[in-house]
Amino acid sequence: MRIGERIGNAALPGTIIAFRGGLGAGKTTMTKGIALGLGVTEDVTSPTYTIVSEYPGRMPLLHVDAYRLSSGEEFETVGGRDIVDSDGLCVIEWSERIADALPPDVIVVELAVGPGNSRIITIEGAAIEEALA
Repeated sequence: MRIGERIGNAALPGTIIAFRGGLGAGKTTMTKGIALGLGVTEDVTSPTYTIVSEYPGRMPLLHVDAYRLSSGEEFETVGGRDIVDSDGLCVIEWSERIADALPPDVIVVELAVGPGNSRIITIEGAAIEEALA
């Protein structure tokens, strides 16, 4: 969760973070850390059934769960363009399901379960890589 908090502290408005990783990899936990970094005081939960939840903080946190979506086109029909074009920080779980609807400058965070239930985290995206260095 500490890495998530550092990401939340460093993120700029309009940042989009695309999480990838299997069930139980830590996507929602990482989002909770990001929320801490943004000063969100509400409890962050997985928005699986609502698809998107918004939390107020230093900037709005838009938490998307694309698990139930089958394509970028379907994401667009539920208001996806407005979500990714917002001035907040947009975090998308299961982003690989809607990859064709995401801009090319999205920050990709890959999460995997490692030995001893540890987490292996790979981050790709110049803005966040520089901020976390």
